[in-house]
Amino acid sequence: MSPVWSLGAGLLLLLLWVRHRGLEAVLVHHRWVFVCLFLLPLSILFDVYYQLRAWAVWRLHSAPRQHAQRVRHIQAQVREWKNEGSKRYMCTGRPGWLTVSLRVGKYKKIHKNIMINLMDVLEVDSERQVVRVEPLVSMGQLTAHLNPMGWTIPVVPELDDLTVGGLIMGTGIESSSHIYGLFQHTCVAYELVLADGSLVRCSPTENSDLFYAVPWSCGTLGFLVAAEIKMIPAKKYVKIHYEPVRGLQKICEKFTEESKKKENSFVEGLVYSLEEAVIMTGVLTDEAEQSKINRIGNYYKPWFFKHVEKYLKADRTGIEYIPSRHYYHRHTRSIFWELQVRSDIIPFGNNPVFRYLFGWMVPPKISLLKLTQGEAIRKLYEQHHVVQDMLVPMKSLEKSIQTFHADLNV
Repeated sequence: MSPVWSLGAGLLLLLLWVRHRGLEAVLVHHRWVFVCLFLLPLSILFDVYYQLRAWAVWRLHSAPRQHAQRVRHIQAQVREWKNEGSKRYMCTGRPGWLTVSLRVGKYKKIHKNIMINLMDVLEVDSERQVVRVEPLVSMGQLTAHLNPMGWTIPVVPELDDLTVGGLIMGTGIESSSHIYGLFQHTCVAYELVLADGSLVRCSPTENSDLFYAVPWSCGTLGFLVAAEIKMIPAKKYVKIHYEPVRGLQKICEKFTEESKKKENSFVEGLVYSLEEAVIMTGVLTDEAEQSKINRIGNYYKPWFFKHVEKYLKADRTGIEYIPSRHYYHRHTRSIFWELQVRSDIIPFGNNPVFRYLFGWMVPPKISLLKLTQGEAIRKLYEQHHVVQDMLVPMKSLEKSIQTFHADLNV
């Protein structure tokens, strides 16, 4: 039987099965069918489109010219809102389903939507070691742009689709934050459109009160239209040392101890139970032992948190050299561990057979998952799903893990 006939027969059987079980039952209890057949290919198309767009914009040097025009359009929308009497709150016109957050904000339907289409890298200033970007530039886009030029940014939050604007207006943290601080601490200037339609630039020396108030403000002070971020020289590899640690007190002591060592470029801990964790330290380097290079970003490789767990189960330490960009986005393919714990997405996603055949399409876009989840699945998540994303002082680390264990036990 030819591949076309095989595919046709498979689709026919699938449609008969969906008709038998009912569409809603399939979407709720067997959503992975929909994810694998439709959302994964669609996610690939999204990525290809945005990558080609970013490449074309940079090659044509059109981003800086278009930026000023787009900012004027934003200013015009704000002034229009002001002339209308400022009767409603303003918000960005970006649809709620396009954000990485699992929350779908209903406020978008009742507030004045200001369309902000700013998603380009504007300038790379090697002399100042600063990159100027628009707010919708993603971490995947930025590292793909800078790394071939020999640069990176000091704090690269792991998921590809996290945006500069979200990380500034919200909170951005990474395993290099023990050196550089939060994402906001690597920014040297912001440009905002305020509620009167004016465009202002703020930095530690220019409108400094606004500069220090912008981070964590969640967009309440103005619309971010550009940011300048520090750059540091990029290196080819991250030399990672894996060390299993048992006992909650020892885990916290080890993590604290390694975080105080500035020679560690990265420090990360993955906690697998109340008493078991793997503490990882990384150092940027251009040299690597060829036999220990692990390209964890390759589509057929095990998900990173499952790979790390092998050191815990074997109770052994280990050293690997991971290409820098693979390390930066090590949790992207599994969306941390969401693809495993959310059985409705791809419960078998880390299976070797699936990885080798279809892993190149993973992960599905969070935005597309939100767009197609439907009311039944949305209610299911609200009642039975928790996203842990918390920033706590180091002194409270042990108590925090105990609390997570007691309340959630995940």
